[in-house]
Amino acid sequence: MADDQVNLSNCDTEPIHIPGQIQSHGFLVVVDAEQQIQFCSDNIEQFLSVSAAELIQKPLHFLESEIGYSLKPNFIADQLNLAKDAKKFDQFNPFAFNLAGVPYHLIIGLSGGYHLLEFEPVAATAPMDIEKVIGHTLFEILGKRVLQDLLDDTATQIRGITGYDRVMVYRFAEDGHGEVVSEARKDDLPAWLGLHYPASDIPKQARELYKLKLTRLIADVNTTPSRILSSGTDPEPLNLTNSQLRAVSPIHIQYLKNMGVSSSFSISLIYQNELWGLIACHHSSPKFIDYKSRQSARLIGQILSSALEYRQNDKIQQEQEEFIYHSKQLFSHLKENDNIEAALTSNSSTILDIVKASGAILVYNNKITRLGVTPNDVQLSGLILWVQKNIARSLYHNVSISAVYPPAWFYKDIASGMMVCVLSKEIKEYIIWFKPEIIQTVNWAGNPNKSFEPQEDGMKQISPRNSFEVWKQTVTGTSADWTTEEIKSAMNLKEEIIYIINAKASALRLLNEKLTLAYEELDAFSYTISHDLKNPLAVIKSYAQLLERDKSLGQQGKDFLKRISDRADKMNVMISEVLNYSRVGRLDIVYKSVDIAVMVKDIIADLKLLYASPDLHISTGEMPNLHGDRTMILQVFSNLISNAVKYSQQSRPSIIHIEGEVNAEETCYSVRDNGLGIVAEDHPKLFELFNRLDNAKDIEGSGVGLAIVKRIISKHQGRIWVESNLGAGSVFYVAFRHPTPAHP
Repeated sequence: MADDQVNLSNCDTEPIHIPGQIQSHGFLVVVDAEQQIQFCSDNIEQFLSVSAAELIQKPLHFLESEIGYSLKPNFIADQLNLAKDAKKFDQFNPFAFNLAGVPYHLIIGLSGGYHLLEFEPVAATAPMDIEKVIGHTLFEILGKRVLQDLLDDTATQIRGITGYDRVMVYRFAEDGHGEVVSEARKDDLPAWLGLHYPASDIPKQARELYKLKLTRLIADVNTTPSRILSSGTDPEPLNLTNSQLRAVSPIHIQYLKNMGVSSSFSISLIYQNELWGLIACHHSSPKFIDYKSRQSARLIGQILSSALEYRQNDKIQQEQEEFIYHSKQLFSHLKENDNIEAALTSNSSTILDIVKASGAILVYNNKITRLGVTPNDVQLSGLILWVQKNIARSLYHNVSISAVYPPAWFYKDIASGMMVCVLSKEIKEYIIWFKPEIIQTVNWAGNPNKSFEPQEDGMKQISPRNSFEVWKQTVTGTSADWTTEEIKSAMNLKEEIIYIINAKASALRLLNEKLTLAYEELDAFSYTISHDLKNPLAVIKSYAQLLERDKSLGQQGKDFLKRISDRADKMNVMISEVLNYSRVGRLDIVYKSVDIAVMVKDIIADLKLLYASPDLHISTGEMPNLHGDRTMILQVFSNLISNAVKYSQQSRPSIIHIEGEVNAEETCYSVRDNGLGIVAEDHPKLFELFNRLDNAKDIEGSGVGLAIVKRIISKHQGRIWVESNLGAGSVFYVAFRHPTPAHP
């Protein structure tokens, strides 16, 4: 790509795999499936007595005759055929031969449907036992147990093999920028250990190529690259991803020149199929290392990659084991404890232990539980509101909350990093972990912001940094990263919580279904038994009345018969009440607007006639209408008001007051009296069937009325409760919810 084509608009997508040029220390010939030459580098005349134009569209044996390899005819074609049959080229590369008395390597590669034939000189260096050197190097490297020692020794060994002035181990961060984490160098060179380089120094497309091509040599930044000539039969540019000689981006060439580097060589380090980093070699003068030496260096890189993976996996395994231990403890607590909140926060293992966090909160069941070091309640209130509005995915994490939620800047010292596990977005339940701020001073190799130079067309062309003096930057408001293992641990916990919640909900639903069925069966049984008891009671009373007419019966016998008749009447009343109670369970609600003022007025009139006492005073306040079943609501108010009158007869005067109040969600009525009152411990038993209070045994009643009231209120999805103290009267409250769209 020409220099004037590289500008601000396309630098990050510069197609460096199709530069249309090669480095000039070797030459390139490209043949198609029929072994016809379709591409050729224009510098071939420097190596052979034929031009690129003369070779284009010639058969491969024409090239072989020009090379003049007399020992074995068709030697290149034979290599191609063997490699194609094996479907790989490594075991056939390189093929060594002499060209005009100079040793060369032929390296075969693929480019789509083409074969790349790259010819490089063999390095004119003193011969060495490369296998012995590599064996010793690997022995030294793999003997290191500590990661930093491993990296340091690798840099030293690679420098010994290649002879470069400086060898660095360069590690990539998640955002693409890199850091020199180890180096071996000449004594007179400045140290670059610990320096950071922006992601734009090695842009994304270059990093992708490093994953595919594990070694990369730039022999001399000061030479002019050689163009690749094409037959023109293929409109697509030649892909040089697998090429050894691929030319270098002019931006990178200038970048190296600005660093004072004339030659570079890199070896890719791969971890879990991703680019972990590079072994980067720099030299102040042109330097060529041949294919075999590069392959040896590649082997060292692969061994180091495996060692990195082994040590990293060992570290991950230790972290995993710790998280798994605490997760198992939590899972056990969840299964054994019906209280989800207590299971997650109140045992030796809590949600704080399944990640490396300094604080955590559980937002569950309309309550916030805090663990460790967290923002205060006011700060959490704002943060949770932001989470509710902005976090949609099941797991969210970042290392700088304040970058997305600015108010978090004020508590970055305790919560710069945040991970959110969404248990339920609908009911706003979350687990949130926090990590504190880690203040870092990052040493950049020069100002990381590249400068731009204006061009005649008004665009800006990137100008690689000229200065690599240390440029310090203080990074604040950022926490340690959330590791892959922490994220997995949080996700596993969420899945277990959801499973347990669903399991408990299913069990509760099944229990409710069984209770409903049992309740219905008991209801039907009660109705049947109560109904069937009425006939025998009627017979008992009839016989008692007949016996009372017997003239020979003494007074004591007559008293006994009178008591039998009274008890039969009382039993009949109780059976009628039970029938009413059962009937409530079977009846459907017919929703209507009920005029409570008229209803209560009629009830009061009947009670005043019944009791006819001058000491009875019944008053009313506001009487808002209710929405429900008129017959059932009549039972509610009849029971409550008659009870208030009945249990306040001993007071002089007996004062009853009824009134209603409307709020946003419901209409609440109160029935107040100044009667006997109820001790606090009896309040929970008031609404049970056949329950009679000790201080009301002498007052007539069946013990069923309040149970009927409770059942009617529940059927209306309302509430009933009491406030009372012994000797201080009682206030009964009933609350009915406002109509819903289902009951207009």
